[in-house]
Amino acid sequence: MARKLKYDIPGPDRRVSPDEVREKGWPALFAPDLAAPLRLAVEIGFGRGEFLLHLAESRPGLAHVGVEVSFKRVLKMARRLARTELGNVRLVEATGEEVVRDLLAEGSVQEFWINFPDPWPKKRHHRRRLVQPPLVARLADRLVPGGELHVATDHADYAEAIDEALAGEPRLENALAPERFLRDVPGRLPTAYELEWRREGRALHFWTYRRR
Repeated sequence: MARKLKYDIPGPDRRVSPDEVREKGWPALFAPDLAAPLRLAVEIGFGRGEFLLHLAESRPGLAHVGVEVSFKRVLKMARRLARTELGNVRLVEATGEEVVRDLLAEGSVQEFWINFPDPWPKKRHHRRRLVQPPLVARLADRLVPGGELHVATDHADYAEAIDEALAGEPRLENALAPERFLRDVPGRLPTAYELEWRREGRALHFWTYRRR
């Protein structure tokens, strides 16, 4: 029997809508927990949320924006956050493309994290993949000089496409050079999905690119 979804938020509700962001702006939505000017860290597709929580706990001075298209995942994360004292996280239910395109100003983001996006393995579905040259160009626009874009995948075919898209963006430089990517990042908190895939023996790929 499926567990009943709980809708009550046992504390502060850290969810914000795209319309609220457009109307009020990020500084107002993070006030009074964080003061302007904000340094934004954005995770696109936070899944179960453990990585986003780790980021927020380890860098209290950064304003963390968690983006997820699933209503259920956003709700569960909002309930989880409400039980903590973290005030430096806001959650947005939207696509990553919408948030990057419409809700983030150029030169406003310290770092982006994209952990294991859906690989859409069938060739006819490749157009649905998140990490493609147009999005990478927008991500580069939104990063501050020296800001970083972190991407990870467990899918070999998608890895080649990601590597090509990142290397082809002239405003980004590979922070891991001369390596194209790493198979493991010492000290990095593994996501729940990452642990499953490691047990299955999948080859993982991690990139870090920096705004020139």
